[in-house]
Amino acid sequence: PSVLLLHGFPEIWYSWRHQMIALAQAGFHAIAPDYRGYGLSDQPAETEKGTYVDLVEDMAALLDALGIKEVFVVAKDFGGSIGYYLDLLHPDKVKGIVTLGAPYRRPGSPITQTNKFPEGFYIRRWQEPGRAEADFGRFDVKTVVKNIYILFSGSELPIAEEGKEIMDLYDPSTPLPQWFTEDDLNVYASLYEKSGFQFALQVPYRCLPKTWEALSHLTDFVVKAPSLLIMGAKDYALKFPGMEAYLHSEKLKHDVPNLDIIFIPDGSHFVQEQFPHEVNKLILAFLNKFI
Repeated sequence: PSVLLLHGFPEIWYSWRHQMIALAQAGFHAIAPDYRGYGLSDQPAETEKGTYVDLVEDMAALLDALGIKEVFVVAKDFGGSIGYYLDLLHPDKVKGIVTLGAPYRRPGSPITQTNKFPEGFYIRRWQEPGRAEADFGRFDVKTVVKNIYILFSGSELPIAEEGKEIMDLYDPSTPLPQWFTEDDLNVYASLYEKSGFQFALQVPYRCLPKTWEALSHLTDFVVKAPSLLIMGAKDYALKFPGMEAYLHSEKLKHDVPNLDIIFIPDGSHFVQEQFPHEVNKLILAFLNKFI
């Protein structure tokens, strides 16, 4: 059985290094691509036109090219939306979905709207063309990735004061998390040095209206595939306005009827790198139920 591993930001195929080995040892075919515009993949011709749906169709085409008829999806952060939209657009291809750090959010639903956040919230800042580019441009790529990783590993929302930028939130005395080595950082830096951040800012941050438009022809937004959501209990995403209530809502149960949710007590946003053994056990237990 095949497993398609979909990364988030500022992640890359390498974010799944612990899961790929565990899946292969358990007899699964693990596939961890870099999206277009990320890492080892080519840059698209027109970055500013990119949407989530482009990445969904890329994944569908990849599966076709590999001769894989159906797949389990394991996805992190915004990669979860790509996995869920793959189920909506190509339900015959998806056997089950595991997401980490982000639940399913129906396109255009209130939980997706960033105007509820303060002006200095990182997503609002990065949605503004040119702002993140200027902020990131003050540093080398390795420093940008390090800063974001450390900020996103915390349990608080990254919010900059007026007159400050997101990179200014980083305290230089803060070390890398114990589970993220200097060697790991060097791999990330080399991949983002190749790709830059331009497409990573377009998808996921700047493409939401275009993505909703690209999905507007759908009449059914219910995810039918068996699903598991793994959340770190200290993931900063739990502090998004309305997120805690949404995870326990009838709305989510309606939209993903076959969903289980598991919290890892000390888990951060990068729970698959922080606690790979626990996460791998949960993923394999889920997959083995539906082989």
